[in-house]
Amino acid sequence: MPIVAQSTETTDWVSRFADEVIEESERRAPGKPVVVASGLSPSGPIHLGNLREVMTPHLVADEVRRRGHQVRHLISWDDYDRYRKVPAGVPGVDESWAEHIGKPLTSVPAPKGSAHPNWAEHFKAAMVESLAELGVEFDGISQTAQYTSGVYREQILHAMKHRGDIDAILAQYRTKPKAGKKQQQKAVDEAELEAEEGSGAASEDDGSSGSAGYFPYKPYCGNCEKDLTTVTSYDDDTTELAYTCTSCGFSETVRLSEFNRGKLVWKVDWPMRWAFEGVVFEPSGVDHSSPGSSFQVGGQIVGIFGGKQPIGPMYAFVGISGMAKMSSSRGGVPTPADALKIMEPQILRWLYARRRPNQSFKIAFDQEIQRLYDEWDKLAGKVADKSALPADVAAYTRAVGTAAGELVKTPRALPYRTLASVADITAGHEDQALRILSELDPEQPLSSLDEARPRYDKAEAWINTQVPADQRTIVRDEPDAELLKSLDEASQQSLRLLLDGLAEHWSLDGLTHLVYGVPKVQAGFSADATAKELPAEIKTAQRSFFALLYHLLVGRDTGPRLPTLLLAVGQERVRRLLGE
Repeated sequence: MPIVAQSTETTDWVSRFADEVIEESERRAPGKPVVVASGLSPSGPIHLGNLREVMTPHLVADEVRRRGHQVRHLISWDDYDRYRKVPAGVPGVDESWAEHIGKPLTSVPAPKGSAHPNWAEHFKAAMVESLAELGVEFDGISQTAQYTSGVYREQILHAMKHRGDIDAILAQYRTKPKAGKKQQQKAVDEAELEAEEGSGAASEDDGSSGSAGYFPYKPYCGNCEKDLTTVTSYDDDTTELAYTCTSCGFSETVRLSEFNRGKLVWKVDWPMRWAFEGVVFEPSGVDHSSPGSSFQVGGQIVGIFGGKQPIGPMYAFVGISGMAKMSSSRGGVPTPADALKIMEPQILRWLYARRRPNQSFKIAFDQEIQRLYDEWDKLAGKVADKSALPADVAAYTRAVGTAAGELVKTPRALPYRTLASVADITAGHEDQALRILSELDPEQPLSSLDEARPRYDKAEAWINTQVPADQRTIVRDEPDAELLKSLDEASQQSLRLLLDGLAEHWSLDGLTHLVYGVPKVQAGFSADATAKELPAEIKTAQRSFFALLYHLLVGRDTGPRLPTLLLAVGQERVRRLLGE
């Protein structure tokens, strides 16, 4: 596995951050492992936007490992966050789940039919599987386990003792005076919407302030399990805390030094964890990086816990072609698992590695995926012949593997668009697919579909799940006798030229040369003539010829690339459909 060059030799963003992180870690905790962190809330499907929260520190951590340093990449599963709402479009979930709003995610039932014990574990499991396929090494931390086992007890007591200091920091960013319940609820709703669109934090709520004063801690109700509670009193010496639940009316007094059923509010919880874990690097979404949001405020609050704010680049949104930015609590948004069904993990890693965190980008689930694969294969060729730019080599190297080794790859990386066309035409018949693919390069025939896997499987999944039925390719059973009879002499001649050359040119390259050459020969030029040697009318003639072939073979104007289509149909059937 080649080592990625240091930042002095490349211009890629990962190396630059690795330089900063190593230097800062040595300054803060010399001789100890470098700590980078991500936070994910399994409040619903964890989507491709959330994946940037993981991939950004992963790539930096992996570069640090390549340089010989020990690294811990923490992923905090925010599974002790409140269940905010019932996401739309999630299979096995209906409006009855609304009765659980306000409970910890680990106390909410999993969707119907799930094999997992609760809501959080259900959505966490899919992400864990995807991260394994992507080669992401991490230490997972369940916040439910941390809070309910008392790991953060001292930090909670410390926050309560210094609640006045925390309140003073937060007050600098409160722009509206406290008002009636409707206005307060509107502020909470807006904060939750802001966080929902971000990196996975459950809420931007900064705590409750009632008649007893401000408290940065929220108990979960001992009766209904919901966090719709208000702290009514707290004694620093005895740690006795009294609260009431506005949902069920339950109230009780507990000793916070022994109580493990609650959590610090988000704007306090996050910086507390920075200090507790010694985090040096953690990115945040654009909403958490804006003035007055949790990352900025956390930079001040972390000092109360004796820590420092990590290096924290802002990352931009990740979109899907034709879709708006994604929210993790809504159903129907593409997840890493969805992307990995249609593309190899190397390609998905590359998309995150080649763009700086503050650059937004889109992941194609439409026809653009074919262009993306063409670009990837072209880059692979440049890397192989050492003509690629250093930064492109670095991004490619980060995509194909990690410090631990290379990811599983396709032995024969045939063009994705070709594999998709073959999968489309053969409709799941592997023997036919192998026949066609073995004819692509007669000098090096494919002996087994396994040589083209997993890329072939990804292309087949793309055809089956992302291409509309009306765009699928169905080869005619019988010749279009009416169209053949109506052809003029020039069209008939073009078909004869094609049919006369089929046997000699029966390979992918040969058929490509043939179908593009027929209109050239008809116009009096050599089939080998280049675009510079030809008049513009030749392109028009080629388009007309291609359209004719598509109509005769599949009954419409367009379809898979003609050389691939001809190989798929087979020489004997092509001759029959073209009227020989």
